[in-house]
Amino acid sequence: MYTQFFRLNDAPFSIAPNPRFLYPSAKHREALAHLLYGIKEEGGGFVALTGEVGTGKTTLCRCLIEQLPENVDVALILNPRLDALELLAAVCDELHITYPRTGASLKILVDALNEHLLAAHAQGRRTVLVIDEAQNLSFDVLEQVRLLTNLETSQHKLLQIILIGQPELTRLLEQERLRQLAQRITARYHLAPLTRAETVDYVRHRLTVSGCPAPLFTPAALGAVHRLSGGIPRLINVICDRALLGAYAQGRFQADRATVRRAAREVLPSVLLPRFWLRLVLGVAVAALIGTGALLIGRTPGGNAASSEREAASPMPAASPQAAPEKADAKEALVPALSSDRARFEDLLKSKGTDEAAAFGRLFALWKAEGDAGKPCETAERQGLRCLSEDSGWPVLRLLNHPAVLEFVLPDGEKRYGTLTGIAGGLATVEFGGEPAALPLADNLPFWKGGFTLLWRPPVADVTVLRPGQSSPAVKWLRQRFPAKKKPADPHRFDETLKAQVAAFQKQHGLIVDGAVGPHTFIRLLNETKRADSPRLE
Repeated sequence: MYTQFFRLNDAPFSIAPNPRFLYPSAKHREALAHLLYGIKEEGGGFVALTGEVGTGKTTLCRCLIEQLPENVDVALILNPRLDALELLAAVCDELHITYPRTGASLKILVDALNEHLLAAHAQGRRTVLVIDEAQNLSFDVLEQVRLLTNLETSQHKLLQIILIGQPELTRLLEQERLRQLAQRITARYHLAPLTRAETVDYVRHRLTVSGCPAPLFTPAALGAVHRLSGGIPRLINVICDRALLGAYAQGRFQADRATVRRAAREVLPSVLLPRFWLRLVLGVAVAALIGTGALLIGRTPGGNAASSEREAASPMPAASPQAAPEKADAKEALVPALSSDRARFEDLLKSKGTDEAAAFGRLFALWKAEGDAGKPCETAERQGLRCLSEDSGWPVLRLLNHPAVLEFVLPDGEKRYGTLTGIAGGLATVEFGGEPAALPLADNLPFWKGGFTLLWRPPVADVTVLRPGQSSPAVKWLRQRFPAKKKPADPHRFDETLKAQVAAFQKQHGLIVDGAVGPHTFIRLLNETKRADSPRLE
C-alpha cells in the first residue's frame, strides 16, 4: 500500500525469509561461517544453529543454501513434526529418490537413501540434510537422524546434517539419552538479538535493498524500534511495516517515535511489550501525583495567584498513552477539511500547466533571482545557483526541502508543469500559472511520476562536488561544519579525517555513504545553516 508513496521497489519489512534482505551483521556473518565450515571442512556429522524466535535463522539457512557449491545437493525439511518413517520419506522426496509408495519400511527407505548417497559420492557430489524447527523433533526421530550419519564409506561420511531450532533445541540435546548425537555435533552457533546500533543498520539496510532514496525513520523512532522489538529482526519488521503504514496514512514521509509506539501497540501482543511500557506507565503515574500535589499547594492561602501564573507559563502535562491516539485522530481529521478538490487540481494542471516558463519563473522568484525559462539552468549558474533534476519523488524532495518545478505526464504523453511552493498542514501546494492548488501529501499527485527540478546555492562558486583528496576553498567551509580536534596540516585539503566526518553525517541522514560531498549532501548541510536567502518548502 505504501511502497509507491515512499518510492520503494519492494516491501522492505516483509517477514518472508528472503535471502536478498539478509542483514550481514557480525553475528549473522559468524553464524554463516560456522555453517559453511561445518559443511565444507568437516565432511559429516551435525551442525547446530539456534536462536530465539524471529532472529533470522530460516533466512540465514536459505542464504546458506544459495551459497553452497554446485556439487552439493540439499534436502530441506521445514515441517519436522513427523515420525521416523515419514521423515525418511520426506528426505527421499527432497532428493528425488524413488521408493515403494505402499509398504515402505524404515529399512527400505534407508537402503534407498544409502544407495543414492553412494552414487552421488562416486560422482563427486555431496549431500546436506537441513531440518528447520528441529526443537520439535521427538527422541525416536532424533535417534533415527543420528543413525543416518552412519551412512559412510571407509573414508567419508555420506550425509551432512544441519539442525536449526529455538533455544529449546540446545536443552533437548543436553539430555543424557541423546549424548551420542550431541557428541557428533561438529559446529554450534547461537544467534543473539541485534544491538541498538545493529538494529539501526538493519532497518537502513532493508530500506536500501528496497531502493529507498531517503531515511524514513527519525533517529528517535529507530531507538524506539530497538526498545520495543528487543532487537528481534522479525519484530523489527512487524513494527516498522506498521509504522510506515501509519506514516503513509498521515501523509508523512518519516515515521517518528510516536508513530512507532502506536504501531507496536497495534501489532505486538501485550506479553511481548518490554519493560519500556512499564516505565512509561509509571512515569505518567508519577507525573499525575506531582500534578495533584501542585494543585493542592496552589489551593493554600496566598498561593493562588502565584500558582496560576506558574501554571499559565509552564507547558501542558504530557498526555496519557490512551489520549495520544485521540489527539492524533483529531489532527488527521483536519486534513480532509483543509484539502482542495482533486478535480480542481487536475483542471488547473491541464489548463494552466502548459506554461513551463511560468513554472520556472515562479521558482526563480522564490529565490529572488531573474530567470530565463528557455535556459533555466544556464541562467541559474550565472546567478550562483545550480539545478538538480531527479525523478526520486516525495521522500527525497521533501528532505531536500526546496521549492521545485514538478513535471507531470498526461496519459497521451503531453507534459505539464507546476511549481511546488510549500508544504503545510499535511498539504502540498502547487501553483499552475499563478493559481495555487493543494492536495494531501498522502495522495499521489495526478499524473506525477516523481520528476522535479529544484535550485540550490553552493557555498562556494563553481563547486558542486567535493571529493576526498581535493584541495578547494570549499573545504574550508566544510571544515566549519565539522570541527576537528586537531588543526589540519592543510585546511584546504579534503583529508581522510574530514571524509570520515562526512560519511558519518551521510549515514545519519540516510544519504549515500561515500565520503564525497555532492548536491544532496551540500543541500542537507546548507539547510542546517538556516540561510535566509534559501527558500524552504516547510
